[in-house]
Amino acid sequence: MRTLIVGAGIGGLAAALCLHHAGVDDVVILEAAESIDPLGVGLNILPNAVRVLSELGVFEQLATKAIRTSELRYYNCHGNLIWSEPRGSTAGYSWPQLSVHRGDLQMTLLEAVRDRLGEQAVITGSPVGAVHGANGRASVEVTRTDGTSAVLEGDLVIGADGIDSAVRGALYPDEESAPGNGMVMWRGTSWVQPFLDGRTMVVSGDDVRRIVLYPIRRARDTGEVLVNWVAAQPAHGELPVSGRRVDLARFRESFDSWRFDWLDIPGIIAAAPEMYEYPMFDRDPLSRWTFGRVTLLGDAAHAMYPMGSNGATQAITDARALGNALVEYDSIDEALFAYEAERRPITTQLQISNRNMGPESVITVAHQRAPDGFSDVSEVFTPNELAAVSQNYAHTGRFSIDWVNTNTNTNTNPIPDDKGLNA
Repeated sequence: MRTLIVGAGIGGLAAALCLHHAGVDDVVILEAAESIDPLGVGLNILPNAVRVLSELGVFEQLATKAIRTSELRYYNCHGNLIWSEPRGSTAGYSWPQLSVHRGDLQMTLLEAVRDRLGEQAVITGSPVGAVHGANGRASVEVTRTDGTSAVLEGDLVIGADGIDSAVRGALYPDEESAPGNGMVMWRGTSWVQPFLDGRTMVVSGDDVRRIVLYPIRRARDTGEVLVNWVAAQPAHGELPVSGRRVDLARFRESFDSWRFDWLDIPGIIAAAPEMYEYPMFDRDPLSRWTFGRVTLLGDAAHAMYPMGSNGATQAITDARALGNALVEYDSIDEALFAYEAERRPITTQLQISNRNMGPESVITVAHQRAPDGFSDVSEVFTPNELAAVSQNYAHTGRFSIDWVNTNTNTNTNPIPDDKGLNA
């Protein structure tokens, strides 16, 4: 079976490895960019996706570059603790949660793809135009950046080319641009001294502003940690150009007072050598991902607002589900039907939940009920109310402890908690 994957991001590379794991060796990844560089900032990989990475044999290499997240804490803008919960191995999962630089994850997956499928498996400088998938065959038209063009044929095309997917655009030519929610994000990374236990993810905010901070790498010599941070607030006027580099003056005033006894948020932001601005976009859920021998995966299928650490996680679990389906079913068509039937309802629910702020909704409610802060969270919430938000979201995304630890769709050994260098 010859498979053409469009996009060499997290989803496309994970899909190639999952297909190889399923016995499919004839895989070609088409990447529009001239080169694949370790770009981006931080992201989280939840235990259900870490389990897949372990099955694929890339966990050990990745873990040396990542932090094993121990806890998630929600605070209001005054530094009052709303909710905390253990994460990953600390919570009882058989696999950890990883906080990692996106570039480290992408390069680890890319190295594994080239090692297992060959250097020729990844073709850069090859943006895709038309896509066809009828009559039991599939093809893509490529106009390379050197001006040449070609039609590549195969048995299956997987569109894993992100929120502005060319494959999705070919399947849905009348779809409008990705809608925004009026929020703007500023992103960066900063080398600072560890806060709390050095492995904790912190989300703080009020009814409109948010900041998320978590360490993604530890320096071996200084003990400092590289903290990924994302600050967000409503846009004033038109939405800015995505990915534009900006300076601190652009948003400093909104977060300059957020200094807690144990966390200097303005100081962390100011320590970033560069910071970038992004409107917050997602995509409307689709009623269908698969047309003949063409299907979608990752953000191309279900781009969602960045709540709950689910972007890369869901792309990796998409890849696993597709690889499993191709092993289980006799025909590609049956496998694609089963893949979509499993994954589309889950990701649709997550897209909808994230439009309602996902688990971060507790921060909005806390501000609405106690805008000046509180001395004890029991004045604002009942314990069951807070726990239900977290549990319901984990159930929606299929990353609850019971689901991850007992699901038998993979055969990989649990990973013990490790308190070592990058624990």
